[in-house]
Amino acid sequence: MRRYNSMRPPLNGSSVSVGIKNMEEEKKTIGVRGLLAVAVVLCLCSLAVSTEETKQKQLRLKENGEFKILQVADMHYADGKTTPCTNVLPSEKVSCSDLNTTAFLHRMILAEKPDLIVFTGDNIYASDATDAARSLDAAFSPAISASIPWAAVLGNHDQQSALSREGVMKHIVTLNHTLSQVNPAGVDLIDGFGNYNLEVHGVEGSGFENKSVLNLYFLDSGDYSKVPSISGYGWIKPSQQFWFQRTSLELQKAYMSKPEAQEAPAPGLAYFHIPLPEFTNVVNSSNYTGVKQDPISSASVNSGFFSTLVEAGDVKAVFNGHDHLNDFCGEYTGIQLCYAGGFGYHAYGKAGWARRARVVVATLEKTDEASWGPLKSIKTWKRLDDQNLSTIDVQVLWSNNTPGGA
Repeated sequence: MRRYNSMRPPLNGSSVSVGIKNMEEEKKTIGVRGLLAVAVVLCLCSLAVSTEETKQKQLRLKENGEFKILQVADMHYADGKTTPCTNVLPSEKVSCSDLNTTAFLHRMILAEKPDLIVFTGDNIYASDATDAARSLDAAFSPAISASIPWAAVLGNHDQQSALSREGVMKHIVTLNHTLSQVNPAGVDLIDGFGNYNLEVHGVEGSGFENKSVLNLYFLDSGDYSKVPSISGYGWIKPSQQFWFQRTSLELQKAYMSKPEAQEAPAPGLAYFHIPLPEFTNVVNSSNYTGVKQDPISSASVNSGFFSTLVEAGDVKAVFNGHDHLNDFCGEYTGIQLCYAGGFGYHAYGKAGWARRARVVVATLEKTDEASWGPLKSIKTWKRLDDQNLSTIDVQVLWSNNTPGGA
């Protein structure tokens, strides 16, 4: 069931890869010479692994050993009260607007008290926004008013107004309490806008207070293909993949070095808008929690980013939006691939199927000295915008007690 079809190019299902070997073959289609050229450029750049020190101090495991992330996907905010809702019940339609999206976010913040809010694109539906900057301000206002750190990436609709993709990110980074970055410091050449990483340090006073025990990667998955011979959505480019590889490697080295040297990397989570083609493999295996009601609207080429994630070895889960009626989470080749489900009321949805958000909680393990050590587990669930903010589909995404755990 699709909406805004004129804005969503058709999928080319025959181009979706099925397996690591095919992913490597697809990677060749974007040009080995191009990959090498980007590698040379990035190697010549100084790499800033983490954000500014002042921002990093804001992300730390709480004294109870937990860190909670609220993912908000596809708000599609426009002009507030005058913007009508899409795909709601007839009884809801008269009084429903963007303000329902705002109210839902306020309710989620009060209920979950997240340590970080991550907005995974299509934050505004820019083609319906009279003033893109004001729409962005309104969309993020609940996070700002609650003084909660938040981060955002772009979707395929954020730039469809007077502001370009660069302009949207440049506006976002001026807003209060955001940890978003236009792009990584020290990297002179990288595709897209909104590629950056954040570190989550251990509990203050523990042996891990100066180490990142959870690494968050944010990437710009683009909007639409800029290659005339390739139709459909954008994808994560070679320059972004090299940045991710180098950042992941540096973070792993730091975590596995003294003091408190660890034998395996700290777990990582990746956030971007457009799902990878490998989401199809999860569906084909039928090994997932949640529902699939939309096609997997990935790019029509496979840039090989999933194989890059597998090779890096630290990312345990990937979180996307884009396909509003999908909210499943399933494992493929050691990585959980997760949708959040549609959040916004101006976004297409399904009447009677509640808007929703995904919550992720990372929990530390206790040491023999009754202090806090590295991460023990990563768990997730979803909350529905119903009368009770119902919690559904609780599942463990990763545990250090299971095979493949750190």
